[in-house]
Amino acid sequence: MSHEGRTSAVPGRVPEYEYQVLRLPRGTSRQEARQLLTEHAEYGRWELARVRLHFGGARTVWLRRRILRVTRPAGGTATSTGPRPW
Repeated sequence: MSHEGRTSAVPGRVPEYEYQVLRLPRGTSRQEARQLLTEHAEYGRWELARVRLHFGGARTVWLRRRILRVTRPAGGTATSTGPRPW
């Protein structure tokens, strides 16, 4: 199995998703493929975007997940503004 990571790059637009491409060899059973994809979904928050089955039996799987954008508060620090316990 090989892994390739990439992000979508549309000129003039901020990408909303990042993609990971998995190549599953011909001998990979459906159960093994399902287990691999389930682990990516549960622990990496990936979702299935596309599957291509090749003539020889190999599969190429595209997984995607939403890119989370974190905005900083206006004060310049990322700490809470409440009273300090000390």
